[in-house]
Amino acid sequence: MDADDDYARAGVRPSPLAPLPDHRHVNTPWWQELWRRHAHITTPLRARGLTCDIEFGLSAYIVRVPLPDDTILIISPPQEPATERPPGDPEGWIATREHPADASLFEVVYDSSPPSDDPGTPQRPEACHGGSAEPLIAAIDHRLTQLGLLPSTEPHTFDFTQNATASVPQPAQDPATAHDTGITAGRSGAQQPTTAAAACGEALLELTDQLNGSDSPIQAAALLRQVLDPDDGVLARLGDLFEAAAEKAKEAAEDDGFDLSHDLADAAVEVRRLGEDLQSAEARMRTLTPLAPPPRSPASPTRTPSLPPRSLPKAPPRHTR
Repeated sequence: MDADDDYARAGVRPSPLAPLPDHRHVNTPWWQELWRRHAHITTPLRARGLTCDIEFGLSAYIVRVPLPDDTILIISPPQEPATERPPGDPEGWIATREHPADASLFEVVYDSSPPSDDPGTPQRPEACHGGSAEPLIAAIDHRLTQLGLLPSTEPHTFDFTQNATASVPQPAQDPATAHDTGITAGRSGAQQPTTAAAACGEALLELTDQLNGSDSPIQAAALLRQVLDPDDGVLARLGDLFEAAAEKAKEAAEDDGFDLSHDLADAAVEVRRLGEDLQSAEARMRTLTPLAPPPRSPASPTRTPSLPPRSLPKAPPRHTR
């Protein structure tokens, strides 16, 4: 019997689950699908009182778990080299604990990635478990218990037979019909942008015009923030768009859909990386000092300037007897 099946029957009673992450993606179909595919990882962690989120790493989706001591638990497939395995079903799992502000605090909690081709690379004992979830959760449970980082005081057991995705909110209607797709068919059958799509371009043009006409670096910085804001900026939303398009391409029957999904996912990574690289641009712009205006040419004199006073003649020397 598969280890995951054994683990599914190991829990004796369900525990209260930690809440879902609080961001705008939670109600989107593509994020909900990712959440379902990782439920065998996130649900037992949430049963231990740990909040989880799904993000895109270097080349695959990862589970990000903030811990009470401000460190982060990252659970991911092997990122390099990238594999063609679907999200949530990798050949192995890597769990690391790290601190976002202290690079010296880094530890590998678990690593069941496939053995390296390099004979000199040591193989970790958990490599034999591959993509199984049970030993991964057990190793995380053991390490966090050692560190005192499990917030839940309930017994750490979970009934995997319950619906692990019951807490995922469901959309009220199909997003494809609930929103304007921004595309209509032209007379020749070619797709033409509608007013909604054109409005996006107009908004960016207006933002560019405002930036060109800004009077100071402070005004320019405020406009830059509309593009670089990590949550709601143009680049963040553009990354979301490419990521959603990548997931949609995977649903195609043609083989090219899979290749296209990788290209779109790479585009999402590049856009987000660009946003990260430019995170300090707004602050740097605010500190700039505008160039001093060029000196004005002197106005034409309205009257002839007075001549300098003539020097007085020297007094003649006095004669003495």
